[in-house]
Amino acid sequence: MIYWLTGQPSHGKTILADLLKKKFLQEAYRIDGDDIRELFLNKDYSIKGRVTNVDIAQKIAHYLHNQGKDVIVSLVAPYIDQREEFKTLLGDNIKEIYIHTSELRERQHFKAEAYIAPRENFINIDTTDSSPEESLDKLISQL
Repeated sequence: MIYWLTGQPSHGKTILADLLKKKFLQEAYRIDGDDIRELFLNKDYSIKGRVTNVDIAQKIAHYLHNQGKDVIVSLVAPYIDQREEFKTLLGDNIKEIYIHTSELRERQHFKAEAYIAPRENFINIDTTDSSPEESLDKLISQL
C-alpha cells in the first residue's frame, strides 16, 4: 500500500508520516519531498520543478510498491491531475491523505499557490487544533 500525504508546506505531512511509520508501519519505506529535493538537487519551486519532484517520488513509490513494500510519501504535490493519474494507476493500492490547517505556519514562502485539494477518494485530516498524536489518531481511524 502507498500512503500519500499531501497538502501545503508546514501543515504536518512529514510529522504525521514519521509518526505513522514509527507507530504502525515500521517496515514501510519513507519518501519525503525535502529528501527528494536534496537527493536530486532540485531546489526549483516553479511548476516544472514541482512536477519533476512529484514524478520522482511517484516512480520510487511505485517501484517499491511493486516490490511488495508499504510506502509512506509526504509531499506537497500541488497538481491534482498528477495525483489523480497516479491514483488511477494504483487503484486500491493507494490512500491519498490530505493534510491541511487554517493556521499560518512557518515556511509559508514555499506555499504552492496553484495547489488544488483532492476532490474525491481521499482522507481529510485537519491539523488546525490537533497535536500530532491527535492527528495520527484521526488518520488511523480512517484507514
